[in-house]
Formats: sequence, C-alpha cells, structure tokens
Amino acid sequence: MVTHDDDKRTAKFCRGRRAFLIGSGATIAGTMLLPPLFGMDGKALAAEVARYPNMRIGSLSQLKRGKPLRFRYPNDVAGSASLLIKLGEPAGGGIGPDRDIVAFNSMCTHMGAPMSGSYQAEHQVLGPCPFHQTTFDLTRHGIVISGHATESLPQVLLETQGDDIYAVGLIGLIYGRYDNLKT
Repeated sequence: MVTHDDDKRTAKFCRGRRAFLIGSGATIAGTMLLPPLFGMDGKALAAEVARYPNMRIGSLSQLKRGKPLRFRYPNDVAGSASLLIKLGEPAGGGIGPDRDIVAFNSMCTHMGAPMSGSYQAEHQVLGPCPFHQTTFDLTRHGIVISGHATESLPQVLLETQGDDIYAVGLIGLIYGRYDNLKT
C-alpha cells in the first residue's frame, strides 16, 4: 500500500535525480564546448572567414535581359567560368533596381561539366548539363530542378557601386575544389 509519505519521497527523489542529470549535462557540455571557443590562454578564438577578391565584372547599363556575360571568378583558372545574367524578374540574391541580376559558376555540381552555353532565357534556367541532364533554377539561388546533381550551383555574391557590378564572394563550392580560392 502506497502512503502519502511514499509519494513525497518519490517526488523528492525525482527532483533530485532531474537536477543531478541537468547539472551533469551542463557540466559535460561546458567542458566539451568551451575549449574550442577559447584558447589555452582563455582568449576567444576568431572564426576563419574566406576572403574573396572584389572584382569588377560588368556594368548595369551594359546588361541585356537574357544575354549572359561570361567572366572568371574567384580566380583565372579552369573551373572558375561564371555567368552574369539579367533575368528580367526578381531572383534570390539578385541585385540592381529590379533585383534581377545574378551570377553563378557555370560548372555542373554533379560531375563538373561546363554549362556556360546552356542558359535558357525563356525558363530562367541553366542546363541541361551535357553529362547527365541536370538543370538549375537561376531565380531560386541555382537550386536543382532535375537531374543527378544534389547541390545548387555556386552563386557569385554581387554588389554594385554606381553603374559597376562587382563579384565579392561565393555561396557554395565550385565542383572539384575543397576551397574556392585554391585549385
């Protein structure tokens, strides 16, 4: 037969056990998470951020809707082929007065096939890839529409200064690289 005193002892035991588990979890988490955030001297560690070169790649006034402009970014080596395109409708990451100017690396993320000649203005896509038919939606950050690729196209980050358009970084990895700035 369970008495009122038994219920009190059980409740007290559960509160004690819960407090012990929470305290132990916090101690373990603190022990594991704090050292990576702070060096041995107790000073906070800085995060490593990739620094990309700012590069002028075109001008707002020179772009024509549906006519890609080719350039190489972030460096002038194989695999850096990219396209700057005025889509004519707002796009993810778009710049300019209508937020419709975007740029992407033009190598397929599946097996690295060059796709710079496969832009389809009527559908706002790049593709199909000549290897396995992957097609990418340029209005939605270069996501895969169909095909074998599982990664979006690397999107070139753009900024404007007056009429000039500058490439300033990349979202995503260029096919075959572990670092966009190294080949």
